Amino acid sequence: MATILITGTSRGIGLALTEAFAGRGDHVVATVRAPEHLEDLAAVMSRYPDTIEVHRLDVTDPTSIAALAERFAGRPIDVLINNAGTIGPERQSSFDMDFDGWIETLKINTLAPLAIAQAFLPNLRLGEHPKILTVSSGMGSMSYAKSDRIAYRTSKAAVNKAMQCLATDLKGEGIAVAVCHPGWVKTEIGGPHAEISPEMSATGLTRIVDRMSLSHSPEFLAWDGSAVAW
Repeated sequence: MATILITGTSRGIGLALTEAFAGRGDHVVATVRAPEHLEDLAAVMSRYPDTIEVHRLDVTDPTSIAALAERFAGRPIDVLINNAGTIGPERQSSFDMDFDGWIETLKINTLAPLAIAQAFLPNLRLGEHPKILTVSSGMGSMSYAKSDRIAYRTSKAAVNKAMQCLATDLKGEGIAVAVCHPGWVKTEIGGPHAEISPEMSATGLTRIVDRMSLSHSPEFLAWDGSAVAW
């Protein structure tokens, strides 16, 4: 049984990941930004009361991150999944950009995953075959030259590079790092016309976690296991 910390678990992919890992017997540390909106997560917890614990975490707040890291001092974590994210502001084109919204998107999608990884490195160092998986997007691939959702695309391209650098720095410590494209998922970000369900995406992502290794770190994979160009 692995201990898996997942950010952004109140809905969508994070919720589905929580249920997928708990359902197979792993211990899930599920974090949420707003504890008052836990209806869906509470339903999952009722099915797996012994394998899920919930903690408040605002991934953009250093004080919140430090408080949770202090609470977990000395506890091993085997897998960290950076899932919390945002699609960004309504206006984010080359000709009409909400720059404040762009900065907020970078804080959530780019800076937060590295901040979370840094905060919980002591726990990962205590884990068995520790791994860090960051949910990115194929929209952040530098080879995918579309121009909509610029704030979102650039935040994902930047987090890909940050995780690539982190993988290089952690390889000597035995911590594998990967980023993944979860697919076009029917979530608040993906919309109702997306191609796959959160459950289907989560199933694929659990398989990615299982196959992660130092020999393939860093790696950029799609939910179905196929490679994505950086």
